[in-house]
Amino acid sequence: LGNRPGDVVDAMTGDIIGRHNGLWYHTVGQRKGIGKVMFPLATAHGPWYVVAKDQGRDIVYVSNRYDEDDFARARSEFELEDIRWISGTPPLDVKGTETDAEWSEVRFDLKIRHGPKIVQGTLMLSGDGFTGNVHLDNKDGGLAPGQYVVF
Repeated sequence: LGNRPGDVVDAMTGDIIGRHNGLWYHTVGQRKGIGKVMFPLATAHGPWYVVAKDQGRDIVYVSNRYDEDDFARARSEFELEDIRWISGTPPLDVKGTETDAEWSEVRFDLKIRHGPKIVQGTLMLSGDGFTGNVHLDNKDGGLAPGQYVVF
């Protein structure tokens, strides 16, 4: 993949606290290995976690407060688009009428990424049945844009 350097920025203060060699080397929720690209004075204030990435500006945002409430919403809620139901249409028990623009709320067990962990949450499904958002019962350490979720 090569290198495409950029700044490592403290998400809370906006301070530049390191330099990375490419966004693709870092994932949201990552803790292990991030200290290698940070300035020595910053590493002493860790542990640090990757909380976001800005591809347009080649910035990796990190925080040493990832387990506190500052990032609770980012770790427990996410939006869904282009939901694909196996049957091709949303199940009748999770969708209102064709003209219903209201959201319906449904409890699900969810699989967010590889590994054995199943989590619980609430799906707020839009009236069309193909977009919505999820609120997890417990915070997740590695939610990232572009991930798949299976209900």
